[in-house]
Order: sequence, then C-alpha cells, then structure tokens
Amino acid sequence: MATITVRWVNESNFVGVDATGHSVVLSGQKNGIGVSPSQMLLVALAACSSVDVVGILEKKRKKLTLLEVTASGEQDPEPPWTYRKIHVKYRLGGKNLTEKAVEQAIGLSQDKYCSVAATIRGVAQITTEYEIVAA
Repeated sequence: MATITVRWVNESNFVGVDATGHSVVLSGQKNGIGVSPSQMLLVALAACSSVDVVGILEKKRKKLTLLEVTASGEQDPEPPWTYRKIHVKYRLGGKNLTEKAVEQAIGLSQDKYCSVAATIRGVAQITTEYEIVAA
C-alpha cells in the first residue's frame, strides 16, 4: 500500500510527498504557486500513460526521441467539479515508429496498464489521439 503526505505550507499552498520522498507543490487558488489538485489528476493520467508507452515501445524495439502528452478535461460546472471527459493527445517522434506500434502502446496503456486511467474510467470518458512527428 502506498502512503503519501500533504503538508499545508501557507494560505492555500501545500507540498505533497509521495511514498519515496519525492515532492510536488500544490495550490488551491488559481493564482497559487503550485499545481491545482484537480489538474494534478490530469498530470497523473498523462504521466502514468507516458511511462507505459515508453516501456511498451522499448519492448517493441522502437527508439523514442520525443514523447509529449497533453491532457485536457471537461469538468462539471458545480461542486465537486467532477471530470466527465478527458482527452489525451500523444506527440511522438523516433526511429522506426509505426502507427501500429504506437496505437498498440497507447491502447495497452489506457486499457490494461495505467492505474490512473483504470481508476477514473468509471467516472470520466477518456479519449485519445496521437501524432507521429519527424525524428
């Protein structure tokens, strides 16, 4: 079981520390000094999937030189502002990348390996797209 800690710093600023001691600054205000907690969910989804995609493509012997993932989400207008739609876009570059390999890697990540996607899938619809750019 993973255990994290969030410590209040001041005003609406916090530091989150993961189970291995890595930290991130979070803010509850739009003009705060850190990432908003709800946007951290999008960061977590993009990062989780990125780790999977890199690992899967490495196993397929596809050498990445670029991976950039953006996630945008639509939230309910009223509290608790639940995400209902999240769109994830992958921008990849590398040697010998094929559409088939990229599609498989993204599909495996979203449908099988990414714990963040699995956790939020029942609440939010997750859609994906990708773009392969010249290395």
